[in-house]
Order: sequence, then structure tokens, then C-alpha cells
Amino acid sequence: MKTIYKGDSRYEKIYEQMQLLGIQDVSSPRQVKNGTIVWRLPIKGRGNTHVEYASFATGYVRNQGNQCHSNWQINKRVDDEPRYFELPNGDYRKYVGKVCELIPIEIDRLEYMIKYVIKNEFIKRANYIQEGKFVPRWQFDHVCENADFHEKRATEYMDKFANVAPDGAKEVTLIIDGHKYKVI
Repeated sequence: MKTIYKGDSRYEKIYEQMQLLGIQDVSSPRQVKNGTIVWRLPIKGRGNTHVEYASFATGYVRNQGNQCHSNWQINKRVDDEPRYFELPNGDYRKYVGKVCELIPIEIDRLEYMIKYVIKNEFIKRANYIQEGKFVPRWQFDHVCENADFHEKRATEYMDKFANVAPDGAKEVTLIIDGHKYKVI
């Protein structure tokens, strides 16, 4: 796809940014014919598939649905033209909804998309690490491998140390400041 970007400095800049970030153009020939460009990020989302965003000739920029169940527009939301509805008593109510702001020029869509992706994919995931929400793959795998073992140990512990009342209900004995309490 590099040949498309030769000559226009804005395209060259976007292309360079995408190369640095490892973002690849994975558009099919049919998508290219329809004016759609699909970009694959080097980040995996749900289902262990790569995250993809697309720029459409209609003016939309969308997530390609591999992070959740469906695509969604990432275009800015703006107020729609006001609509007026007549009430049964003769009064009118004004309603202003939200619509996506279309981006008709391809280079503007690409610039908007790269800014959105950097902010909402790369920076957000970097913040997960900084905030301690990130779990390294080896640690996750270790927990998954040992989950059955720990569940079995917890069950054995509960069976060994829990007192069983005559009616079959579990009871727990607490000692607080020398006083013994039974909790059923």
C-alpha cells in the first residue's frame, strides 16, 4: 500500500506513524474497491483476535467488531437538527438527538482514526500496566493451571474443619474476647 501514499505529506506522515506502531493495512480487494480501508493493530482483544479499525468511504470510522459483538462508530457525536413533536394538548416539544459527525475526506478519517487508536488502545492499555490491572501472561497461565488444585484444597479444608449440625446445616464457632459464639 506504500505506493498510494507517495507524494502527499499527510499520507506519508500517517503511514510512518502506522509503521512505527505496527499497524497493518489488511483490506481485501473488494473493500478497497468500495473505498474501505481496514487496519489491524498489533494488539489482541477478546477471543485472542487482533483489534481492527476501518475507514469507510461513507465518512464513518468504526471498530471492526472483534473486541465485542458488533461494530461501532468512533466518529464524534454531535447534536442533530432539532425536531418538534406536537403533544395532545396542542403544545410542542423540542427534541435534539445525537448523530455521528461524518468525515468525508479519507486523510481526515485516517488522522482521526490514528489519534483515536493511540489514545484508546495504546495509551489505555499502557495505563492498565501502570495501575496494576495488567496480569502477565505467565501469571495468568499459572493461576489457570492451579485453579483446580486450589479448589480441591479449599473443599478438603472446609470438609475437615467445618462442624456439621444434626440437621445437616453448617455451623461456625467464633471466639471474640473470650466469649464463644455459634453462627449457623
